[in-house]
Amino acid sequence: MPSLRFHIRFPENKIKEPVIYQIGHEYKVVTNVRRADVRETTGWMDVELTGEAEEIDRAVAGLRKKGVLVDPIELNVVE
Repeated sequence: MPSLRFHIRFPENKIKEPVIYQIGHEYKVVTNVRRADVRETTGWMDVELTGEAEEIDRAVAGLRKKGVLVDPIELNVVE
């Protein structure tokens, strides 16, 4: 099953929302937070999504719909 990594940035109004939890339940993907720095007014995470390619695409679109910024991490290599 494919795994892709994404850098996610949260605007201040999204910091307290369980966005990653929601994505894991709304789509058929496994979420794995690889690195994160979340503070009161800003936050970012490097997240690995594992699942079928189409479902990963749907999950990324869902994240964007929730108002977070999502960028693929170059060299998506699974360790």
